Amino acid sequence: MASKLINIRNLNLEELKAAIVGFGEPAFRAKQVYEWIWKKNVHDFNAMANIGKSLQEKLQENFYFDGITIEDQQISVDKTIKCAFGIEGQSQVVEGVLIPTTNRMTACISSQVGCSLSCAFCATGRLKMMRNLSAGEIVDQVVYLKNLATGKYNTNLSNIVYMGMGEPLLNYKNVVRSVDILTDENGLGMSPKRITVSTAGIAKMIRKLGDDDVKFNLALSLHAANDVKRSKIMDINDTNNLDELSEALLYFHEKTGSRVTFEYIIFKDFNDGLEDARELADFAKVVPCKINIIEYNPIDDGEYQQADRQKVDDFARFLEEKCNLIVNVRRSRGKDIDAACGQLANKNKMIDKRVLKTV
Repeated sequence: MASKLINIRNLNLEELKAAIVGFGEPAFRAKQVYEWIWKKNVHDFNAMANIGKSLQEKLQENFYFDGITIEDQQISVDKTIKCAFGIEGQSQVVEGVLIPTTNRMTACISSQVGCSLSCAFCATGRLKMMRNLSAGEIVDQVVYLKNLATGKYNTNLSNIVYMGMGEPLLNYKNVVRSVDILTDENGLGMSPKRITVSTAGIAKMIRKLGDDDVKFNLALSLHAANDVKRSKIMDINDTNNLDELSEALLYFHEKTGSRVTFEYIIFKDFNDGLEDARELADFAKVVPCKINIIEYNPIDDGEYQQADRQKVDDFARFLEEKCNLIVNVRRSRGKDIDAACGQLANKNKMIDKRVLKTV
């Protein structure tokens, strides 16, 4: 690939319009090309039937497409589907998961190749961080999982969660750009309220979300509501402690008016007691919120274990009845194929052969 070529999917509509006008073409062609790229997910200029041969050739001379490939696919007994996506220039894959439930069809997508945060309970954290995904590579995951939902289950995709591999707020520009594409009427046309970006907790970037007045949902992976315990399982807490996160979340809510979701993986004999629940309630009340208590999914050689079902239920009941908080208990899905929360890349293979199928 010649170095002069530009990834066309890194351009927004206005930038694309400027380029096309610069070719001596009418400005309206930009919207046509943009729709081919994002609404129809075309990766070939020659397939853009309504733009003319001359413009097709000019685009080929100046631009290229990035993209992902589908390398492997596994289906769980509960119908969850995990996909391994090949990334250009990498031997490692990223993973995305399609999660069907009674009332929703959710795509869980990755934002980075690997992860730099090394949370003690997460398989992805054992991988080294290799690079950020582009906005196009992020969107490609959604498109593939969306098509899988309609093709396999005859159901439209209802929700998107940035809860796969990587820390989304460390790939801020591409994550926000990908949401813009997914919600654009010229793109997939998803409602931003159907999209949730989950972070391990980077205070300054949470504030930036507020400054940028984002419309999507924000979730904080909390997992412990005192600094000693949280730092034990999440190194990020050493530089973004609970007081800093509390202030950042309040700022975010004041700017956007959005409710925050707290994700709380519950571990046996670590953070599953009623005192832990009291600390969680005290922290959570800083902003309007809901709490997702998540069943832990053990990883190979992991230190932590799944909490007893009764303790999980007691924990949730305390938060609901004694603290008047909105609580959901999330049971694991896709555990048999290592597709559940925290398991991505647990048994991931290095991909030796390249493109099996272009998404």
